[in-house]
Amino acid sequence: MFPLYDENPARITPYFTYGLIGMNISVFIYEFLLPNAQLNQFFNQYAVIPQELTTNFSGEWTTLFTSQFLHGGWWHLISNMVFLWVFGNNIEDRLGHFKYLIFYLACGALAASCQWFIGMNSQIPSLGASGAISGVLGAYIIRFPHAKVMTLVFLGFFVTTIRIPALLIIGLFFVQNVISGLASLQTVANMSVETGGVAYWAHIGGFVFGVILAPVFGLFRRD
Repeated sequence: MFPLYDENPARITPYFTYGLIGMNISVFIYEFLLPNAQLNQFFNQYAVIPQELTTNFSGEWTTLFTSQFLHGGWWHLISNMVFLWVFGNNIEDRLGHFKYLIFYLACGALAASCQWFIGMNSQIPSLGASGAISGVLGAYIIRFPHAKVMTLVFLGFFVTTIRIPALLIIGLFFVQNVISGLASLQTVANMSVETGGVAYWAHIGGFVFGVILAPVFGLFRRD
């Protein structure tokens, strides 16, 4: 399943959602143009490396924010930006532009902190907008629990579109990450830069903090 758009059009132009998408794409193009050695150096400087954050938090805390604009590949970027495009506009609409930006960045930083907490000595760079976008999904599911999303569905060689409850799409996303996150606890100590891994706990943490923080930022304010 791949979301295309939701049934709740935003009442305002979601400038910050568009801006975040543009920044992520711009940074990824910059990454794409770098030689491998410089790209690795770029990731080491701006991605969250848990071991370095553990030993030098005062010098590395900014990576909790800069890492949100880095991506490891085309699919990583595209999938994140599609989810931000589909669900971010309505959350920006409800929170307002500037509160939305603060909410987004806060969820991303807290999500990265959750992944760091699970593997404080890991040397795997943690990067991507997934944690922040998970926060947006958490906010969306409590504000629009009955909304439906036009979704692209692949049935073998056939492709079609159907309207699916957002609760189902986001619920499956969360449950899958919980299951995978619990499974990853058994291997996190043995993971390395070479073996790699998905930041499941960043996704879970971002989602939970999105649910908690969004009402504080005014998600349910009177229209």
